[in-house]
Amino acid sequence: MQTRRRTPEETYGPALRKAKSAFAELDPRETAELAAISYQSKDTRGCHFQVPFLNATYHVSWPEGLVARAGDTEPVDIATHILLLHYLLTADGTAVTGQWIAFRNLPGGLGYFAAFQGRASLRLAHTFGHDQAAFEAAAKTISGERLTFGDASFLFRALPRVWLAVVLHLGDEEFSADANVLFDAAASHYLPTEDLAVLGGILAGRLAKAI
Repeated sequence: MQTRRRTPEETYGPALRKAKSAFAELDPRETAELAAISYQSKDTRGCHFQVPFLNATYHVSWPEGLVARAGDTEPVDIATHILLLHYLLTADGTAVTGQWIAFRNLPGGLGYFAAFQGRASLRLAHTFGHDQAAFEAAAKTISGERLTFGDASFLFRALPRVWLAVVLHLGDEEFSADANVLFDAAASHYLPTEDLAVLGGILAGRLAKAI
């Protein structure tokens, strides 16, 4: 008998409920300042945060912890929902450093490294490793900013204080294609390492979908 695969909601539902509970205890004014975002008061009992995320704006209601993409009635996937709540819960105001580090150098990064490679780096190498033009075009669709590493590279301001870089090394007859996803050194002040692995996968998916 084949075992039924669990849905994302079944898998991540407990994490979402936990995040919502903690989120309700935040101070909105302090949270907005630490996370470098804005918020609007609804009434004396609540407000909503405006969170830029990968070339779109999301509204996060407080204290309910509901997430919606601005101008879109489609439900937000649970991974994005949790990620945005965790960003607001974890933010401590640390400035972006402009220094890039590999995923394995994040706190506990080695424990998630294999999963991260599959979600992000290997997927990007497979998709773009022989097509620099496609990579550059895809990066520009989600506001990538050109860098000078490798054969092609771009900076992505995924969240106001979580910046990623993708560095592409094209494959040829001698060397296999390679793609590296790097993080600004301040990233762990805004998301747990497991969430940063998820974020790398989301970015890779957005780039692949763009072509």
